[in-house]
Amino acid sequence: MVFSSLTFLYLFLPLTLAAYTLAPARARNGVALAASLLFFAWGAPRFVFLLVAGCLMDYVIGNRLAPGAAGAVARRRWLGLGLAVNLALLLYFKYANFGLEQLNALLALAGRGPLVWTRVALPIGISFFTFQKISYLMDVFRGTARPAANFGRYLLFIALFPQLIAGPIVRYHDVAAQLESRRTDAENRLAGAWRLALGLAKKCLLANPLALLADQAFGAAPGTLGAGAAWAGLYAYALQIYFDFSGYSDMALGLGRLMGFHFLENFDFPYISRGIGEFWRRWHISLGNFMREYLYIPLGGNRVAPARRAFNLWLVFLLSGFWHGAAWNFVIWGAWHGLWIVVEKRLAGRRGARTRPAVLAVPATFLLVLIGWVFFRAENLAAAGAYFRALAGLATAPAAPPPALADLRTATAMILGTGLSFAPLFTRRVPSHDWTVADGTPGAACRIILRTAATLALIGLSTLPLLLGGFNPFIYFRF
Repeated sequence: MVFSSLTFLYLFLPLTLAAYTLAPARARNGVALAASLLFFAWGAPRFVFLLVAGCLMDYVIGNRLAPGAAGAVARRRWLGLGLAVNLALLLYFKYANFGLEQLNALLALAGRGPLVWTRVALPIGISFFTFQKISYLMDVFRGTARPAANFGRYLLFIALFPQLIAGPIVRYHDVAAQLESRRTDAENRLAGAWRLALGLAKKCLLANPLALLADQAFGAAPGTLGAGAAWAGLYAYALQIYFDFSGYSDMALGLGRLMGFHFLENFDFPYISRGIGEFWRRWHISLGNFMREYLYIPLGGNRVAPARRAFNLWLVFLLSGFWHGAAWNFVIWGAWHGLWIVVEKRLAGRRGARTRPAVLAVPATFLLVLIGWVFFRAENLAAAGAYFRALAGLATAPAAPPPALADLRTATAMILGTGLSFAPLFTRRVPSHDWTVADGTPGAACRIILRTAATLALIGLSTLPLLLGGFNPFIYFRF
């Protein structure tokens, strides 16, 4: 079940919110947990046991990690066990097929026959909820959060359906207090509904039409795509993945708000960045926060020698690329971003490095991001190489441009998407995601009525493509 499906929007969500609202405050965690497990089981019932059993292990270990619960050596051993099991499960389910494919390639070079195996199915959301499980173990071990009061509360932290499948990656210490108590009132419900509608519109009205052009461009036969069409397709993909992923994040934040949870923002206009470092402070913010807090800082952070610091930075981005997918193109995508992060750090001390004019820095950064998106979108390295040749105008048998170039919906989405992506460069008055329901100013009640009507209208308009058979899953669902 995905957020942009009719089943979720008009069956699962209304029933869940009705049950949650009618339940007494002490029972709401139970309602949210039951709904979350049903949500997970809807698409992958065989993995529910894996999720619950893994969380039970974390809960038991977590009670032995808190400062004072055991000796220092014992606590470190329990932490090592918890981290090892969670990472081993992630490696097995996400990377076993990739590893065996690479082994078969080596066997073929040696003239040996291939290994035969049953392909391992990927549990949905495992990349995201594994990181949240690591966050819990680390936070309890460090003493920045207490162990969960009971198993149900910890299981809810991991399984909560708004962020279960594709984030944002929620650190335990950010929501521990909210798992105990939170405010669910008209203000939260209205704010959450608007954010949900905004995310749905990004997905259905912008990302999906943009996908038509991106898919046709990247799916063109090698040597048939002209340079203009290749650049148009790449630009469409850059907008598509932004509105697809930020749309999902908006929906996740909105759904959480409907139940009183406040998750941290995950996007902040990344395409207006003046450098790759700034890009990663604006793109998938929760992943950047996780990698910095639980990987980069434990590796030494900024306290180590410059050469070691540069390597650690590059390694963090290399691993973040591999986290996205079990393929070499994701590894190269991560390494590409890591390379430019290191270059920026080396240049940061030079005069003028921190005062680059936006008119030069923003296009240069966006070009580097676009180049990286080729690796991210291409099916494999050979396809990425073919697309780079198309970008360079080296088509050997140019064919007609992708039909989506002439599609009105795609053209409209390109124009609107461009305006929304780069708006802060031209105006300081960017509409807020949120608003105050009872701010005491004249006309507040009227604004509530208008925003409620706009929310319903936006949901209805976004639903039309779904009714016409225009369903597309979110890009990050496959990670």
